[in-house]
Amino acid sequence: MMKGKFSIVAVAIALMISACNNNDNSNNQVADPHEGHDHSTHTESAATHGQTPPPAQPEEQDPTASIPDFKFYKVKSGFGYEKKDIPSGKNTVFILFDPSCGHCQQEAQALSKNYDKIKDINILYISMNDPGLMVNFLPSFGKELDGKPNVEMLYDRNQEFIRKFHIPNMFPANYVYGADGNLKTHWVGEKSIEEILTAFVQ
Repeated sequence: MMKGKFSIVAVAIALMISACNNNDNSNNQVADPHEGHDHSTHTESAATHGQTPPPAQPEEQDPTASIPDFKFYKVKSGFGYEKKDIPSGKNTVFILFDPSCGHCQQEAQALSKNYDKIKDINILYISMNDPGLMVNFLPSFGKELDGKPNVEMLYDRNQEFIRKFHIPNMFPANYVYGADGNLKTHWVGEKSIEEILTAFVQ
């Protein structure tokens, strides 16, 4: 595993490529975006996007212990969505996903079938993908979640999640925060729907 610093753009590219790793992962899995991925072929940098990246995080990290300040964008309206917009008094789950990831699609389908069990939880789907690819994700794979007041589909335009929350090594990545804003649990990759529901409501 490589040690040291890396660019946010390189991490984003690595995440897109390794979106659906089939390996099962346990809670508190350490992220390694470089594993199995050759960066020598990448010439793209943050400068080519006209932006200066913030200082990179270490490769190995735990998720942030409490919900940080952030600004994502609602996919359907384009309006900003910030920490202050999260309804209070309930668990909040951030699901970092890729719309083309089969495991992400399967998890959305399973959650959709169990909506009654998660209707009192804030569920925030986050992706760095083009909003045009995100907009049909829930209508296609999570019909019972689409349009529900406790479910938001959010575009991470500035890669804030991997800068402020966590850098997972595969999708979907789930982060459950309590009503107090503190992290309860997280995992990356597949889990059974029974385990997911237990984690969401605990």
